[in-house]
Amino acid sequence: MTSWITNAWYVAAWDSEVDRQPLARTICGVPVALYRKLDRTVVALRDACPHRLLPLSMGIKEGDSVRCRYHGLKLSAQGIAEEMPLKADAPNAGLCVETFTTAERHRFVWIWVGDKALADPALIPDLWPCSAPGWTFDGGYYPIGCDYRLVIDNLMDLTHETYVHAGSIGQPELMEAPIQTSVEGDTVYVKRWMPGIEAPPFWRDALKRDGPVDRWQVCQFVAPAAVIIDVGVSPVEAGDTLDSHDHGVRGFVIDFMTPRTETSTHYFWGMARNFDIDDLGFTVRFKAQQARVFAQDVEVLEAQQKSIDANPDLRLAAFNIDQGGVRTRQLIARKIGASAR
Repeated sequence: MTSWITNAWYVAAWDSEVDRQPLARTICGVPVALYRKLDRTVVALRDACPHRLLPLSMGIKEGDSVRCRYHGLKLSAQGIAEEMPLKADAPNAGLCVETFTTAERHRFVWIWVGDKALADPALIPDLWPCSAPGWTFDGGYYPIGCDYRLVIDNLMDLTHETYVHAGSIGQPELMEAPIQTSVEGDTVYVKRWMPGIEAPPFWRDALKRDGPVDRWQVCQFVAPAAVIIDVGVSPVEAGDTLDSHDHGVRGFVIDFMTPRTETSTHYFWGMARNFDIDDLGFTVRFKAQQARVFAQDVEVLEAQQKSIDANPDLRLAAFNIDQGGVRTRQLIARKIGASAR
């Protein structure tokens, strides 16, 4: 049994990553080749020619089809053989490659690697800030050499910001504010409210002023592997609360962790924000700053995975600050078990 939910939508790529030439990407242990047809819809094929198993991502595009670069077997976008290596041989209709259902939404290309009959686009996680009017969204991608659940643990416990991200978004008050953890159906929430504090450098610059602020963090895990974090600050005099906070600067950190293997992950990250949305220069600078912040997480998480592998007789401990990650892992395990049954 794998550590991930199989019958679910996963992010395969940013929309800008997939073009006419095939993109190779392993999703939930399955090698996949992604490319766009002439009408720009996305094709996802098993990345292995059914002849001698050379990756189709190395192939030659011909219209909407792909020809293997080894012996020239030509396959349609539906994965069916159109031409054999020897032109005199009739195409073998039984010679085909596995295809996967895809969809595009919220700037992402989504893929379903489980039972095709269950691939309902309505089940794509609702990353609404990425597409809502009055918001702007951009981000990036990191491959990480760790179990995808370690990334989720990291995002559901933001106390790590105090030490991992000191100088940008971390501050001691994160260790002092009470944490509320709850589970509602297939969603886990971790909430933190920090009233009357000094804003860390990033949020002070976003607010464009000094002075005491109220700061909030609302982490939301959405199955199978998304974490949306409602973050921001507002001036104390605005009177915002944990349940209503729209008088300062607000953003939603968007994270999707697609398993590559049991110990490697595709990490898609970004932020949707409702301030300075027409300032393209700020968007570029902000994305670069966010990339530096998440690079710090990558360093820690890969070191953690190496330590886990080097210490097979030890187990992860769970403290009060880890309840979001613990509840999330329990939810994932339940859904995997239910699918197996």
